[in-house]
Amino acid sequence: MQVQPDTVTQTVAVVLANTPAARLACDGGTVLGRLTEQLTSIPVAVRVVGRAGGDLADDLREIAVVARAGSAPLAIISGDVVAHTEAIAGLLEHPARGTGALVAPGEPGPGASPVRVENDRVAAAGNSFHQLVGPNATFRGVLQVAASDLPRLAAVAAELSDLAKEDLLGEARDDEAADLLLAGMVRSGVPVAAVRLGVLHAERVTGQEAADAAFGRLGTVDEERARLDAAIKQDDGFFATYAVSTWSRHLVKAAAWLRLTPNGVTGISVGLAAMAAIWFSTGTRAAQLAGAVALYLSFVLDCVDGQLARYTRRFSPIGAWLDATFDRVKEYVVYVGLAIGYAGGIVGGRTGPENIWALAVAAMLLQAIRHMIDFSYAGAVADAAKVGSAWGNSRRSLAVAADGARLVQLAGKFEKGTATRWAKKIVVLPIGERMALIAVTAAFFNAHVTFVALLVWGGVATLYTLTGRIARSL
Repeated sequence: MQVQPDTVTQTVAVVLANTPAARLACDGGTVLGRLTEQLTSIPVAVRVVGRAGGDLADDLREIAVVARAGSAPLAIISGDVVAHTEAIAGLLEHPARGTGALVAPGEPGPGASPVRVENDRVAAAGNSFHQLVGPNATFRGVLQVAASDLPRLAAVAAELSDLAKEDLLGEARDDEAADLLLAGMVRSGVPVAAVRLGVLHAERVTGQEAADAAFGRLGTVDEERARLDAAIKQDDGFFATYAVSTWSRHLVKAAAWLRLTPNGVTGISVGLAAMAAIWFSTGTRAAQLAGAVALYLSFVLDCVDGQLARYTRRFSPIGAWLDATFDRVKEYVVYVGLAIGYAGGIVGGRTGPENIWALAVAAMLLQAIRHMIDFSYAGAVADAAKVGSAWGNSRRSLAVAADGARLVQLAGKFEKGTATRWAKKIVVLPIGERMALIAVTAAFFNAHVTFVALLVWGGVATLYTLTGRIARSL
């Protein structure tokens, strides 16, 4: 599945050069020079702040001015960061373009402020002024603020600037603007995603020896491989994880070398699904086997188009829409092909032999209902948030909510075990499992078995999903 489009105004990166370490030697130049070259190559618009000195209050005031005038995501980066380009790009070029910060395990220190990460978000952030209890990660000097959060950033930066001007920020150093802003955004209620580095490196340096060591660590990682690994979903379904993602990276590299676009890969996937439907429609065993192989390859490319989009960072609005739309089209066309192949040459009533057409239509309707449940849930949650929780004051409502909480807690316990976690993923019959189910039953049995299996498993998945949605809503 492809990700959201990259059609907004180019990100602006404010590089904070008000630190002596920014002028340390690094890779034939300076730390600051290397960083600005990396940002330009991503590419983002670069604005250096504090080149001629100044103090913390001035830097924060200038960031407030830039944030008020901005209409695109704004990145705030300490000028003493030594990092893989891919690490910075992973945040600045993420399709969501949301508010987030680069974090990694490590001990807090002069070049790494403590943060506490919970559920992939920065729950709290510390620095020389803000004390933090129970940190479990460190901030690595790169913060991005979404366009929608710029007014809040401007307010936080202006308030911190006033405090710094009056010496009310305690022991805060001149090079802690990004750290203070991160803490301020979190404390003001802005959700800040914790973007983890993984095997990549990004760290702030405090001296020449530290800069040399940090630059040396960059060479220990194959950045290209890390980028390819990052393009593969880590939280996918069981079938997609073990039957596709284990080898699809080779197709991603080949597609990138051939300069195929994600939309082009989507088109090939649609073509393979159409071929599968045609083979299924003939009804012969050899054709059923060929159709099953074509359907599997179609699903592989359905995964590859999203992986290619993430790998090449080529996102388009039409691509996201086409991918979601053609997933349904491909599946339903295959249903039609299966039903035609089963009904061919066999005398049956108006719904075909053994009601094959009724089963096909029922399978389509069930999948349509399941997708409606999935896609409408997020909107329902947003609407409920606007209404508020005043409805929940009655004893009966509170009791029902308690029952829902118990169900959610029980489900959370199952997440802790590998086997139960995979079982939860499989039971909802995601698209990978559906394609595998269709391919196997069509190849070795017949369309009647395929549709009955889809209806039974799909019915269980629908009840499971509805129960979970209701419990979480309560």
